[in-house]
Amino acid sequence: MLQNRKSDPARLAGDIMRWLDRPLVLVGLMGVGKSTVGKRLASDLGIGFVDADEEIEKAAHMTISEIFEKFGEPYFRDGERRVISRLIDGQPRVIATGGGAFMNEETRQLILSGAIAIWLNADIKTLVERVSRRNTRPLLRDGNPADVLTRLAEQRNPIYAQAQIHVRSKDGPHHRTVTSILEGLVEWHG
Repeated sequence: MLQNRKSDPARLAGDIMRWLDRPLVLVGLMGVGKSTVGKRLASDLGIGFVDADEEIEKAAHMTISEIFEKFGEPYFRDGERRVISRLIDGQPRVIATGGGAFMNEETRQLILSGAIAIWLNADIKTLVERVSRRNTRPLLRDGNPADVLTRLAEQRNPIYAQAQIHVRSKDGPHHRTVTSILEGLVEWHG
């Protein structure tokens, strides 16, 4: 039955909205498209979108880079967990998380128990191309982006794999990745 609906994202979205009762949380490495794809996914589903990193910056009245520099990563991760906890309130919405959010055990359990985690994955070459467009990534400041992303993928991918849904983010129009997410949600729900 899904095969007949694969080319119809509007129908997939309608099917999903009949049963969706919690947030969809996008996880994955920096540059995979969580925010960009998340906005499009939320629009297609007719629900809200929130970027956890933007919410952290609002709450702290600082940029993420400033938080890292002034207080360090553990402080940032604690604030990130608190913000994500507030965002996972049982309402359907799409939440884009920072690349390291799912690495924190408490944050990961919060996401897995109160939301549907969707792992967006991409090859390193695609990620390097995407992250080179912005210079706001604290973890990329002290190294070659390809080396840093390769190391992060080796460390994080086994953890990201705990997400309920896995989707490959490819170069090209975002609607393709969104359609893959919609298909994954329908298949996951059964």
